[in-house]
Amino acid sequence: MTEKPIAIASDHAGFELKSLLAKDLEATGHEVLDLGTYGPESVDYPDFGVALAQVIELEKADRGVLVCGSGIGISIAANRNPSVRAALCHDETTARLAREHNNANVLALGARTTGVEVAKECLKTFLATDFAGGERHERRVSKLG
Repeated sequence: MTEKPIAIASDHAGFELKSLLAKDLEATGHEVLDLGTYGPESVDYPDFGVALAQVIELEKADRGVLVCGSGIGISIAANRNPSVRAALCHDETTARLAREHNNANVLALGARTTGVEVAKECLKTFLATDFAGGERHERRVSKLG
């Protein structure tokens, strides 16, 4: 079975970081489903969070990456969809714990709050970490929706 693409989306504030992360993903052999935006012109972050959430819901991708200025708004938009567990991460530790403890399927990053190298490490860690599972984590994740 082939791996599904990784969906990625951003608003204008996250466009540059999203583009860099997409290139890194492709360079490491991942197929990327880029949902936009495709330039620095002002757009509304909820549109892109919702678009990525729909791709996850339709199972066109198992994992996603969202980027806006802070990572907050776009993650809120995506998390309105019950198929999504988007986690705003600021470092490798939060990226690891988002996967291990919360079984997050979407990594959210703030382009104005997270440096490029830290964002790349967050993504690398997020993709490399499995859900820890176990009764307590599974019980808690099941309560998320």
